[in-house]
Amino acid sequence: MKDKVIKKKKEAKSSIGRILRILWLIFFSGIAFLVLLFYSISAGWLGFMPSFEELENPKSNLASEIYSADQVLIGKYYIENRSNVHFDDLSPYLVEALVATEDARFYEHSGIDLRALLRVFKGVILRQHAGGGSTVTQQLAKNLFPRGKVSKLGVVVQKFKEWVIATKLEYNYTKNEILAMYLNTVTFGSNSYGIKTAAKTYFGKTPSTLNRQEASMLIGMLRAPSYYNPVRNHERAKKRREVVLAQQLKYGYIDKQTYDSIRLLPLDMSNYKPLDHKDGTATYFREYLRSYMKKWCATHFKADGTPYNLYRDGLKVYTTLNSRMQKYAEEAVKEHLGGDLQPAFFKHWSNKKRYPNAPFYRISKKEKERILMAAVKRSPRYYWMHIRKIPEDSILKTFQDSVPMRLFSWKGDIDTVMTPMDSILYYKYFLQTGMLAVEPSTGFIRAYVGGIDYHHFQYDHVMVGKRQVGSTFKPFVYASAMQELGYTPCTKVPNVPVSFKMPAGQPPYTPKNSDDDREGEMVTLKWALANSVNYISAFLISQVKPAKVIELARKMGVKSDIDPVPAICLGTPSLSVYEMVGATATYANKGIYQKPIFLTRIEDKNGNTIETFHSEATDALDQRTAYLMLSLMKGVVESGTGVRLKYKYKFKNPIAGKTGTTDNNSDGWFMGLTPDLVAGVWVGAEDRSVHFRSTHLGQGANMALPIWALFMKKVYADSTFNISKGDFEKPASLKDVDLDCNNDSNDNTQVEQITDEFDF
Repeated sequence: MKDKVIKKKKEAKSSIGRILRILWLIFFSGIAFLVLLFYSISAGWLGFMPSFEELENPKSNLASEIYSADQVLIGKYYIENRSNVHFDDLSPYLVEALVATEDARFYEHSGIDLRALLRVFKGVILRQHAGGGSTVTQQLAKNLFPRGKVSKLGVVVQKFKEWVIATKLEYNYTKNEILAMYLNTVTFGSNSYGIKTAAKTYFGKTPSTLNRQEASMLIGMLRAPSYYNPVRNHERAKKRREVVLAQQLKYGYIDKQTYDSIRLLPLDMSNYKPLDHKDGTATYFREYLRSYMKKWCATHFKADGTPYNLYRDGLKVYTTLNSRMQKYAEEAVKEHLGGDLQPAFFKHWSNKKRYPNAPFYRISKKEKERILMAAVKRSPRYYWMHIRKIPEDSILKTFQDSVPMRLFSWKGDIDTVMTPMDSILYYKYFLQTGMLAVEPSTGFIRAYVGGIDYHHFQYDHVMVGKRQVGSTFKPFVYASAMQELGYTPCTKVPNVPVSFKMPAGQPPYTPKNSDDDREGEMVTLKWALANSVNYISAFLISQVKPAKVIELARKMGVKSDIDPVPAICLGTPSLSVYEMVGATATYANKGIYQKPIFLTRIEDKNGNTIETFHSEATDALDQRTAYLMLSLMKGVVESGTGVRLKYKYKFKNPIAGKTGTTDNNSDGWFMGLTPDLVAGVWVGAEDRSVHFRSTHLGQGANMALPIWALFMKKVYADSTFNISKGDFEKPASLKDVDLDCNNDSNDNTQVEQITDEFDF
């Protein structure tokens, strides 16, 4: 009886086996037939099927990348933070982990793994879980051409489409190319699309430098990026990494010893940093570039006639910035403002009893309230509540209620509870800056610092902001006088008051000196500029007239409005750092204004150059005058207002420069020139009524010059730049001209006050 039961069981099992083999044969034959059929009629009833050109150029979102002149990736613009890599850019550990985990027979099949499909089919028949049947190539097909929302029948049709696309992919690409394409299309969470971005986000690395444990963790995340996120779900991610390592052990990529040693390693997420456009280097520059590129894209078109999209088309934008110079510039700002000047400013205004309106100076309480209310109405909080039509009094009330917030400090952000109104007053204390460094011979912008922290202060003080330039405008006046009147640095002029007759009913305008040093004497232009003597600037503009000075400034790249009045000789115009640095670089470039530029070329995602960029050149000054101006401005550093470059910062090489300080010490400037690099710095508060009370602290030599000095110290110390410490090239025509003014002895000849008739 027992034998009969066993026999019947064997016969039943054999029958099931025969049925399964028949079903497998039918399934296998059906798959082969359908693939061939669908491949041949792919443009027919199945609907859209991608052509080879569409496989080459799938409509995935590719981030546009920004590169420095030294080929460092400094930023991206994106909807999906995705950048493509080639197979040669991949760590071999990535390839091994991917194949072992997702598609062990990847190198054996032609896009469809029939063994895996049969296994899945068998599992369905027997109601057993048998793993997935999709190959890496099929997954790539799905990533390139997503299914979207379809019916159940549509899912089946779409699955067949993916088989056809997978077959096409295998026919047109190598296995290595398919692996790279797959890793470019997958998502890893934390706004990281593609392996290049994921490696940077999670480990601060490139894909080629990932080690086995890092590669295994990333490949493990592909199943469910959020579920296996190593930051939010640390242990879960670690166990998933162990599964991936076990697969590599199973298929012979690693041995048991390697498996045992790696699986016990902790997940090192110390370099995890989600990418944010407000983070990283050159943030102000990148934001300015964004606005420029959006306009550029609107006027440049792809082969299909549509305009480029900055966030989707994977453009490569090559800039003139040098990544190391940019780093040094940002470090110099932080070292001086964060380490010295801002603490001094806080201390300067710490006595609230004595200065109840601090940090505002010499304004009424009513005026202070007006300034703060203007800041309230410029704030995002007010803007969005106003858009929602919340009543004005209700909006203003919220500015008096304490709320949690994160505040900027030079030692790191502070989490605190404060009223929005108090936070506005807190931020009024902070000194801002704008700094630009330009290569004078090419016009290439090498460093660009638009502010102190883009997260908290997004106003750009290089391109957008304009402030009174003070005595840094005086070189325009001196250059006009030397070019128009033939003066040299050793020409002596009267150091006496100059009065300009004003329109009827107004008193004469008479600029004042800051002290009475050598007043009434004949002094050289070199001494006068070195000491920033206002009388001399007034005398010179009385000789050449404001219109000539403005004409020269225009040739040197100044585009902002300038009123043709005598007061411009003291620096009343409000100009941008960009304008001032570009103009000042003209002296170091033998009188040729080379318009500062920030781009060299733009490429499409395939590396084809779309446009190249070149600086525009303008003959602004003759070479003789340009060198005479350098000689004058070297005097500022050798014995004038910029002398601390020598005694404090120990520069021994020839440097030309000019400091600038505006009324009430609201703005501090320094322009510094060397033969290879010209840089300018502005420092001041957001409001001109916020400033130091003393010129000792508020002058350009104390506020702005140290940033230039710290920056150039770092640049000179970096031997890779090969920045010359030599002198400016002297024209042959000036070989016998006295430029040192060694005979500048005191001339006690008394000169009377000058009155100038000025035509308004």
